Amino acid sequence: MFGMIKNSLFGNTEETEYKLLSSETKDGVSFEVRRYDAAKYAVVSSEGRAFDQVTGELMRKLLMYIGGSNEPGEAMGTAAPVIITVYPRNDGVLSRRLVVAIKIPSVYQPSPPDPTDSAIRIEERPGMTVYALQFGGFAGESEYRAEALRLTRTLGETAPFQRKQYFCCSYDPLKPYGRRNEVWFLQEEP
Repeated sequence: MFGMIKNSLFGNTEETEYKLLSSETKDGVSFEVRRYDAAKYAVVSSEGRAFDQVTGELMRKLLMYIGGSNEPGEAMGTAAPVIITVYPRNDGVLSRRLVVAIKIPSVYQPSPPDPTDSAIRIEERPGMTVYALQFGGFAGESEYRAEALRLTRTLGETAPFQRKQYFCCSYDPLKPYGRRNEVWFLQEEP
């Protein structure tokens, strides 16, 4: 646990790189369109528990993994953002299924250390293009849902994005103030 805290607070944070395709403002709402390359992620999932009940626990598991709870016991530095995949129902309420992921830092991408926690798996994720909306503060389910609704309304009904899932991103989950959060909608490829 100390390794996770030390790593998160004092380690180097590697922010996931992307190519900015556009920066737009519609109806006073600013968002970006970004392209992320394929990469390996540490992933843990949950079914049956609400977003606010389980996200902290799942984030801790991933931060412990990159903080040294892995086969060589090596602290890898930290990576941002922590990405939570959620699956909204038709009424906008999030289902009780979610997947939390953190990108493996670049130096470990070719051969990520094996996790010591059997709930964590290493997954190769394909490249993706996202619509990204940034906001600050402490973010739980209600804040992410509100921002997702704002992005949905801004993009409109004809925008080519997946509506069955979206990503809730936290760039600094252990920071007590000045937090950066984002909602990402996955653009459907033509």
